[in-house]
Amino acid sequence: MQQRLRVQLLIVTALAWIGCASAQSTDQNDAVEREIRRLDGAEAGGLLHKDIALLEAIWAEDFTVNNPRNSISRGRDEVVALIRNGTIDYSSLVREIEAILFHGEAVIVMGSETITPIGKAPLAGQTIRRRFTHFWMKRNGEWRLTARHANVICRD
Repeated sequence: MQQRLRVQLLIVTALAWIGCASAQSTDQNDAVEREIRRLDGAEAGGLLHKDIALLEAIWAEDFTVNNPRNSISRGRDEVVALIRNGTIDYSSLVREIEAILFHGEAVIVMGSETITPIGKAPLAGQTIRRRFTHFWMKRNGEWRLTARHANVICRD
């Protein structure tokens, strides 16, 4: 009888520990999600207002973009150059996060965005809907946008 009671106590303790660990993990993910949403919103604002200093603080040095111009931009400096030369220039940018996936020191954000390019930017004056995926990585204790994929949604 005493052995059975020990086993039951062990099972109850293990289940309680698993429940606490799960709640702690959920709390940690909630905090990370709030931070990633904040950073993602700041990044969108930085693009809209061409705030290079802000973007350089958010983007990893090796930031890589599989862009909707059917090419890959390698490195933060290359993307900054596209902003400076007017290839990336928007009068509006609205981003909607639809999913966030947590993988330790990496977070994947997926969703849609609507932009209105202006000036020398491709498709200037049109309203463009795109799908995007962002890959955030924690580096030296800071979350950095490390990779991005964006594609234009084809019209029917």
